[in-house]
Amino acid sequence: MTLIVENISKEFEQRGVRSAALVSINLDVKEKEFTCVLGPSGCGKTTLLRIIAGLEKATTGRVMIGGELVTGPSSRMAMIFQDYSLFPWRTVIDNIAFGLEMKGVGEEERLDVAAHYLDLIGLNGFGENFPYELSGGMRQRVAVARALAIDPSVLLMDEPFGALDAQTRNMLQKQLLEIWDKTKKTVLFVTHSVDEAVFMADRIVVLTSRPGTVKEVVTIDLPRPRDRTSQDFAKVRRYVLGLIDEQQSTQ
Repeated sequence: MTLIVENISKEFEQRGVRSAALVSINLDVKEKEFTCVLGPSGCGKTTLLRIIAGLEKATTGRVMIGGELVTGPSSRMAMIFQDYSLFPWRTVIDNIAFGLEMKGVGEEERLDVAAHYLDLIGLNGFGENFPYELSGGMRQRVAVARALAIDPSVLLMDEPFGALDAQTRNMLQKQLLEIWDKTKKTVLFVTHSVDEAVFMADRIVVLTSRPGTVKEVVTIDLPRPRDRTSQDFAKVRRYVLGLIDEQQSTQ
């Protein structure tokens, strides 16, 4: 399902002073596309994602999904956060099934669906474990399964691997791409890592420093699966890194 962001701006007021976080953001995420949003620290990446998710109101502009206006949180979109946001008192299988439970799906059906996504993320045998019994990478995979279980059209991901070590992060990037290839979801993925964005994205939306606006949208034509050690990968990475460095040097 296509996601369209039209002329989004966001201002915050503190002690009577208004400041702009985002200015005139326009972008579209095509159906089944994996798009990354990248930019300097503090440029408004998370704010933009929260507005798209319907968790925060824009000062101006609108967000459309499948031709319908986004006015608040919707089951058509699921958001995955960096801190997993799992319920510590629920087992893995019950965490995955939570969204279906909130939608009123019967116990047998929701557990069947949860078991399917537990298998998809490669955690068969961990359904009765609690989150504290899992590694950080495993907990994030459970968060992905919980989001997928409600069958959203769009996955919104806010630096989901940012707190993980490099080895686990690289492994989960590959696993997420495998899941995306199987499910064909539309993905909008916020990251501060140029390497991660080049490895995963069909297109990278590069934001300027605060107030954030779109500096450039970079299409990544590298074949999948991508080789981080190749000259072509390094060339694209240098180009995107240069865009980020330009912004940081002007702060």
